[in-house]
Amino acid sequence: MVGDKGYTGRRIHNYLRPESGLHLTIPRLSSEPHRGSKAFEIYRQRNIVERAINRFKQFRRIATRYEKFAANYTAMIMIASILLWF
Repeated sequence: MVGDKGYTGRRIHNYLRPESGLHLTIPRLSSEPHRGSKAFEIYRQRNIVERAINRFKQFRRIATRYEKFAANYTAMIMIASILLWF
């Protein structure tokens, strides 16, 4: 799981224990002790996804979720993807 600093709480870390098979990549707050290294490459990929989501938010119809049906919303995402591609 890759998250931002808002997910550094103890409850989330306890819920997503290593026994569950998940690997956490969450940066520590500056006030927290640093334990081990985080996977920087995985965290960089999170940045790519965040930027893509922000590009989709340019389209008002997607950002405000006008389309209530999943099929229609997916179609609008595809149209936005095509427009952003070109």
